[in-house]
Amino acid sequence: MTETASDDERTVLADRLAAVRARVATASAAARRDPRSVRVLLATKTVDAARVRAALAADAAAVAADPALAPVLIGENRVQELVAKGPSLADLAPVTHLIGPLQSNKVNAALRWVSCVESVESLALARRLSERCADRPAPLDVLVQVNVSGEPTKHGIALEEAADLAVAVAALPALRLAGFMTVGLRSPDPAAVGAGYAALAALRDAVVGSGEPGTSGARTLSMGMSGDLEVAVRHGATLVRVGSAVFGARPPL
Repeated sequence: MTETASDDERTVLADRLAAVRARVATASAAARRDPRSVRVLLATKTVDAARVRAALAADAAAVAADPALAPVLIGENRVQELVAKGPSLADLAPVTHLIGPLQSNKVNAALRWVSCVESVESLALARRLSERCADRPAPLDVLVQVNVSGEPTKHGIALEEAADLAVAVAALPALRLAGFMTVGLRSPDPAAVGAGYAALAALRDAVVGSGEPGTSGARTLSMGMSGDLEVAVRHGATLVRVGSAVFGARPPL
C-alpha cells in the first residue's frame, strides 16, 4: 500500500512550491524573460515517496488552475533512491532526471526510470549510455555536466574541455544532447556565483552556434538551486533544481 502525506504536509508543500514559482516569476521579470522559459525541477534526494507524491499532487492542482504553468520535473541524485521510489511514483508518470553521478554499472538500473541524465561528465559514460539506449524508441536526453567553479569537490568536466565533450556526445547514436548542467560556486557573493553561470551560458551559445552535428538543440541550462535560483535565472537558466525550498532542510546523512 502506498503511504500518503498528511493534510498539513500537503498544504505546506503546496505553499512552498507556490513560493518557488513566485520567485522564478519575479526573477524572470527582472531579467525581462518569460517565466514560462524556466522549468522547476524538484530535487528529491532523501525525500520519501509519500512526500514526493504530495508535492506532485500540489503541482498538478496548480497546473490545473493555471494551464500556462509547466508541470514540475523530478530529479534524483542517487540511482539507489531512483530505483526504490520509482515503483511508488510510476502511476503519476513524473518526468524524471538523474542529476547525480552515474557509475557505468548502474546505467541499466537508471535507464528504467529516467528520461534525461544531467550528469554526463565523460565520453566513456556517454558511450555507455549510447550503447544501452540503442533499442529505445527515442533518443535519451543528456546534459553535459560542467564544473564552472573549478572546485575539486564538485563533479563535472572542466569548462575549457566541455565544448569538445559536448560535440563528441552530440555525435553519438541513441543520445540527444539537450544542453548543460552545473552546480554553482559555493559562495555568498552573487557576482562570483553569477560569473560561473554566465560562463556556462556562453559555452552553451558557442556549442549551439558551432554548426556541429547534433548541437543545435542543446539549449537547456540546468543551473541554480534553492539558494541562488534568482542569480541563475538572471544568467539564462532554463531549469532550476530546488530541494530544500520545497521539502525543507535535509536530515544529516
